[in-house]
Amino acid sequence: MKRHIPNTITCCNLISGCVAVTFALMGNPHMALLWIVMGAVFDFFDGMSARLLGVSSPIGKELDSLADDVTFGVAPSAIVYHELTVMDWPAVLSSPFPGLVSYLPYLAFVMAAFSALRLAKFNLDERQTTSFIGLPTPANALFWGSLVVGGHQWVESLPWGSCLMLLLTFVSCWLLVAEIPMFALKFKHWGWRGNEVKYIFVLSCIPLLLFFGITAFAFIIAWYVILSVVVNLTQH
Repeated sequence: MKRHIPNTITCCNLISGCVAVTFALMGNPHMALLWIVMGAVFDFFDGMSARLLGVSSPIGKELDSLADDVTFGVAPSAIVYHELTVMDWPAVLSSPFPGLVSYLPYLAFVMAAFSALRLAKFNLDERQTTSFIGLPTPANALFWGSLVVGGHQWVESLPWGSCLMLLLTFVSCWLLVAEIPMFALKFKHWGWRGNEVKYIFVLSCIPLLLFFGITAFAFIIAWYVILSVVVNLTQH
């Protein structure tokens, strides 16, 4: 019985991702983000339960990647897709190619493909036991969910907002598979020495949360990437 518990929790993650996709396509990014967060909770506990029960299995690993791609790949792609369908596109894009802008939102789903590639690389990469190489898919999903939920009015007000969204989509696709070391919030001890970057990151997130609300998570993920790059450059 206990060997089925982790996979059951993983399936709950998968179902959460499916519900998130449904809400995203219905134009309800708030509920989509909520179900992505619920999926992240299930994703946290499936691995923990497998380790506690000592029932880790190859099929569980594959199932986890599938669930993660739905929840943290397809769901945020669907959020971006719907947002791009309701945003205005520059007239210069539709003049030479009538009807082009109706197809451009589908490019958001390229992010789902890169999320799958990121997860496949993670499963095979032995370097990512204590840190990450490239942006983790849950962080990417949280970035897009919080950006659309909290900052859609600001983005939609920009003259080239739709193009900016599409450009950021391609940037996040690259970050998912980029060979950029990124720190993980895993503490082996609670002292300052050796945890400087983690403490700086956590403390700097507090004012962002206080001032920007739910949109803060988009700034936090962006700050996480920037800080990881800076640390990587200073260590080499």
